[in-house]
Amino acid sequence: MPFTDYYELLGVSKTAGTEDIKKAYRKLARKYHPDLNPNDKEAEKKFKAINEANEVLSNPETRTKYDKYGENWKNGEAYEEAQRTRQQSAGSRGKSTYSGGNASDYSDFFGSMFGGDEGFDFGSYRQGRAGGKFKGQDIHATLNLSLTDVLTEHKQTFEVNGKKIRITVPAGAYDGLQIKLAGYGGEGYNGGPKGDLYITFGITNNTPYQVSGHDLKADAELDLYTAILGGQKTVSTPYGDIRLTVNPLTQNGTTVRVKDKGLPVYKEKDKYGNLLITYKVRLPESLTDEQKKLFEQLKNMQ
Repeated sequence: MPFTDYYELLGVSKTAGTEDIKKAYRKLARKYHPDLNPNDKEAEKKFKAINEANEVLSNPETRTKYDKYGENWKNGEAYEEAQRTRQQSAGSRGKSTYSGGNASDYSDFFGSMFGGDEGFDFGSYRQGRAGGKFKGQDIHATLNLSLTDVLTEHKQTFEVNGKKIRITVPAGAYDGLQIKLAGYGGEGYNGGPKGDLYITFGITNNTPYQVSGHDLKADAELDLYTAILGGQKTVSTPYGDIRLTVNPLTQNGTTVRVKDKGLPVYKEKDKYGNLLITYKVRLPESLTDEQKKLFEQLKNMQ
C-alpha cells in the first residue's frame, strides 16, 4: 500500500500549527462530505483519507510519531526497541541472521523494516518483548449526523466492521470532533491488548439557521406597522417557537439576541450559545386610497 503524506493531503506545511491543520481539514471535509457527494466513491475515499490525516496530525502525540517514523509511525516504539535489541545482541554474542522463512507472522513485519540482509536476531527480540505481545490495530470510523442530532445527548448504534456498537452521542458534538473507545479496535497479537476505536463526527447543517460558533443566526420578517408601532413577533428556534416583544420604531436590519437558544456547548452542561434574529422590515405591496391619505397626512405633519 503506497505511503500517504498527510501534510500534502491536507495541503499544509510540516510546520503548520494546530489551527491551520483544523482549518484545512474543515475546508476539505466540507468539499468531500458524502452528503454533498452522493454515490461518489472517489469523494468518499478522499473524505476518509482526510479524516485519517486530521486524526493523526491534530493529536500532538501521534503527530510526533508520524514526523519521526513516517509510514512506520504506528510501530515506531517497536522499531526502536527492535533496533536496541539487535545492537545489544550484536555486541554481546555476534549476529545470528534471521533469513525469513515461516518463523512467525512477525517476520514479515520486521523483514519489511530491516530488510532480509540486516542480520536482525528475531529470536532474541521475541524474548525481549516477553513473548512478542502487540497491541491490536486501531480502527478509525466516521459517524455522520445532522445538526439537530446533537442538540441533546442521546444513544446511537452504528456498525464498524460488521460489529454493532452503541455509543452516547454528546450534546454539542461538532464537525471534526474525535472520541476514543479504548479496547474496541482490532484483536491483539500473541495475547496483547486490543486496539482502540476512534470515531470522528461529521455534522451536516440541516436547519434554516447559520452557524457561528455556538450561536445560530436567522432572519425574521417584520411588517411595517409592527416595526413602527411595536408589538409581538413569533419566531422559531431549534427548541420550539417563542414570542418576542418588538420595540416601537424598530429599524430594518436590527438584530436581537435570544439567550440560550443556540447550540449546546460540548462538555459544558446546561450551557448554550445564543440565537441572533435580524429583523427584515417588509413594506406593504399595495395601499388603499384611505391608507395613502393617512401616509400623506403623516408626511405633511413632519
